[in-house]
Amino acid sequence: MTIPLLPIYMHIPDGFLSVPVATVMYVITAIIIGAAVRQTNRHLKESTAPLMGVLAAFIFAAQMMNFPVAGGTSGHMLGGALAAILVGPWAAVLIMTTVIGVQALIFQDGGLAALGANIFNMGILTAFTGYAIYRTVVSVLRGTRASMLVGSFAAAWISVMLAALMTSAQLAISDTSPWSVVLPAMLGVHVLIGIGEGLITAGAVGLVLSARPDLLRSATSAVTQKLSSSGYSGESAS
Repeated sequence: MTIPLLPIYMHIPDGFLSVPVATVMYVITAIIIGAAVRQTNRHLKESTAPLMGVLAAFIFAAQMMNFPVAGGTSGHMLGGALAAILVGPWAAVLIMTTVIGVQALIFQDGGLAALGANIFNMGILTAFTGYAIYRTVVSVLRGTRASMLVGSFAAAWISVMLAALMTSAQLAISDTSPWSVVLPAMLGVHVLIGIGEGLITAGAVGLVLSARPDLLRSATSAVTQKLSSSGYSGESAS
């Protein structure tokens, strides 16, 4: 039976995913979270831990604020790309898992059966794709301040679209809604939601560049080494 898909939310509720799809997403998500714990314990600097707490609190609060989009729908920031840019993708996975898990358990945002899929779509996928896109843009544009802001916007927008695409695929495979219906509906709304995500992410990265550029350096060492060789300095960004 096809379930109507309005209003459209990124948090998948219980009953919208088939048992096989929900199970597979739980297993994949659990494996990646386990790897994130190991990688974070191995590589995270002690000074980055407080930033993870601040980011978790900011993303949690930002996700609670919805903004109108179109057709009576609304959206909110995801935050995976922003977290990955500032602390790296593995630590970002842990931040997003905490935020999405608390929202599901306390505020009933998304179902428990769909929690694995929700963490994967909004946390894991956005963190890794956002980080890869950001680093690619910054490297191609030779590490200027403008490239960081453009890269932040692109990372956030594209990661939101990929999360919407993955959510559509899971709903279609689960026979919740036909692919021809759910895909344009999800992508159409999230084109606009992604713009809001991109502006917030670029603005946050711009503030960090002005106040604490060293935070970006520690998270993206390979990129920032290139910045140093090209003459970029954090002080000049303020």
